Amino acid sequence: MVLSRFWLAIFISSLLFVLVSLFTGSFYSLEYSLTGKKDDLKIISEKYLSELPVALQDSLKASPAHSVVINDTSFVYEKSVVKIYHGKQQADGLLTTCKNTITDIIIPLIAYLAFFCGLLQLLIDSGASEKLAVLISPVFVKIFPEIPKNHPSISYMTLNFAANFLGLDSAATPFGLKAMESLQELNKNKEVASNSQIMFMCLHAAGLTLIPTSIIGYRAAQNATNPADVMLPCIITSFIGTIAALLIVGIRQKINFKSASLILSIGLLSGVIISLLLFINTLDLISKNHFTANLSNVLMFGIILFILVYALAKEKVFDAQGKNVFSSFVEGATSGARTGFTVFPYVLGMLVAISLFRNSGLFEIITTKLASFFLLFDLNKSIVDALPVALLRPFSSGGSRGFMIDAMNTYGPDSLTGRLSCIFQCAAETTFYVIAVYFGSINIKNVRYTLTTMLWVDFICVLAAIFVSVLFFGLS
Repeated sequence: MVLSRFWLAIFISSLLFVLVSLFTGSFYSLEYSLTGKKDDLKIISEKYLSELPVALQDSLKASPAHSVVINDTSFVYEKSVVKIYHGKQQADGLLTTCKNTITDIIIPLIAYLAFFCGLLQLLIDSGASEKLAVLISPVFVKIFPEIPKNHPSISYMTLNFAANFLGLDSAATPFGLKAMESLQELNKNKEVASNSQIMFMCLHAAGLTLIPTSIIGYRAAQNATNPADVMLPCIITSFIGTIAALLIVGIRQKINFKSASLILSIGLLSGVIISLLLFINTLDLISKNHFTANLSNVLMFGIILFILVYALAKEKVFDAQGKNVFSSFVEGATSGARTGFTVFPYVLGMLVAISLFRNSGLFEIITTKLASFFLLFDLNKSIVDALPVALLRPFSSGGSRGFMIDAMNTYGPDSLTGRLSCIFQCAAETTFYVIAVYFGSINIKNVRYTLTTMLWVDFICVLAAIFVSVLFFGLS
């Protein structure tokens, strides 16, 4: 219900704002909001050539392309009319988003789902998932008391958390969707999110990350002095977010946090993180970049190799089921592709609303007002300048990534704003997109308190990111 009302609120308010802006003269044309593309110039006026200053007329006539740029305003002369452009479009237009949702998101998502669900089917048919569930059950039954011991969903959730931990987004989503599908089998009310599904979603959204590979890559592309210097802050921030998600949901679901196995597991995980951080800290710049860039990929290849070799060793198990390794993979891949088609309408609806919200100018107004509000409390301007990334992250990964790159371009990758923008991008999740995809894949209509909890976790991650960034890099 909360998600539905939020979706309606941003959609309707954006449409009204756009129409009012057109009729009051704030917008010259609405074409950009329908068919425009991200970063296209926005038309603000049209004039006859004779209405322009003589010097500008001469420049347009003399220009081979019949265009002139003055102070970020472009003048383009076509058929006796001069079109004047200023400012860039914040996101793809509504219809462009519809098209790009298929080409840029759904088709790649279906491909990822098909491949990794194929591998998951090998784990299931070979019996490996059951053994993994037996290994992890003592911990998971404390966090997910509704789940029976050794249930397959435990192994799927473990793989999802592991993929997130290693920064492998393309693998995390298929594992997560399979986990939600498996948890739905235990759900008594098929249209309402269960406690286990809510706990899983919130822990997934917290996104505990060890190797923020993509963030390091973006910083390297921006010529940061040390691209990996945000790695430790990213890990600490995402770890705080994960603990916050566990506590918020756990208290609401009355989880017993005094369990020895749970305390031991959290301690062990903390020990692994600290040990790896200490090791990475001993490396020089080149070795550190090389290690962080390759660890995730090496482990991913290792996981794939293990699954295939284990499946090969268990060929007799496949034979007993009337299958072989390849037919089992194809069965899983087919199931993954169907899931991709199922989530398409949910993803489309959410992305179109967000696109319109950004292009309407409402998001820009909100961020500007918030920035002004925070400055009243003497919050450091370097922090305020990074807040658009934090504000947009729950709505759009691509949009917040654009703000992150823009922040590094504008203020420098080694500035507090540039670094904090990267930590915001790394330590939070695209909340509304994730809820639409994961719950949409199993037709859950009532997500209960999932959305509010995930937004609280996002907020805690923002506060943690600011604190950790100031602690590590100081105010500038």
